[in-house]
Amino acid sequence: MLESMQDVAEVTRVRAAHERGEEETIPDEVVERLLAGESPLRVWREYRGLSQIALAESAQVTQGMVTMIETGKRKGQAMTLKRLAEALRIDVDDLL
Repeated sequence: MLESMQDVAEVTRVRAAHERGEEETIPDEVVERLLAGESPLRVWREYRGLSQIALAESAQVTQGMVTMIETGKRKGQAMTLKRLAEALRIDVDDLL
């Protein structure tokens, strides 16, 4: 009983945070692409509706760097990943 009350409280908290714009619901398609092993950077960039150029400009990195990270040719330095994550409004961990 206590556990189900805690579950209800958690659902209520998440819904309220979502309504305030503090939590984001991620579509199944995005989750499936990530689980399938697609480049997290590409998946999140496309989900946000950004071109490589727009993301690069927003993150203050080169479009070539975005391409290399998306294709797996480069991993990206910590600062680069931080900038990309901020531009995509996600945690850096979501790109790893």
